[in-house]
Parts: sequence; C-alpha cells; structure tokens
Amino acid sequence: MPEDKIDTSDIPEITDVQWKTAQKAGHFRPYKTSITIRLDADLIDWFKKEAEKGGYQTEINRVLRRHMMDSIKNAG
Repeated sequence: MPEDKIDTSDIPEITDVQWKTAQKAGHFRPYKTSITIRLDADLIDWFKKEAEKGGYQTEINRVLRRHMMDSIKNAG
C-alpha cells in the first residue's frame, strides 16, 4: 500500500519532550568488522592505559562513535 493511502490520523504526534528523552534500545549492537588501521604508538599506549573495562579497542570505538554522532548532530 502506498504511504499516502495509509491512515495515520489515530496516531498521536511525538512531542519535543519525548524526542529529547528518547533512548536507544539497550539490546542494539552494531555489526562489528575487523580492520587494520595504523595509529601513532603514543596514542595506542594512552588508550591502553586509560581504557576502562572493555579494553582499549572498545574505548577507541566509543570515542570514534561519539565523534561521529556529534558530527551528525552538528550537521543538521
């Protein structure tokens, strides 16, 4: 059925408050892929020392994801 034929009149609009407090489902886990990347040795050493539980690769992934999400948010 085409979208313009679907009756959505009984669905309430999502409020700004709902959007601001929305959270991603806790079970979402993005697909991981293995890559080879060359990084400065001092950078890797720092992440290995500073990473909390989960390891330094997880911490690097978290930092990169935060940067990506900030860039997406600031682009719009």
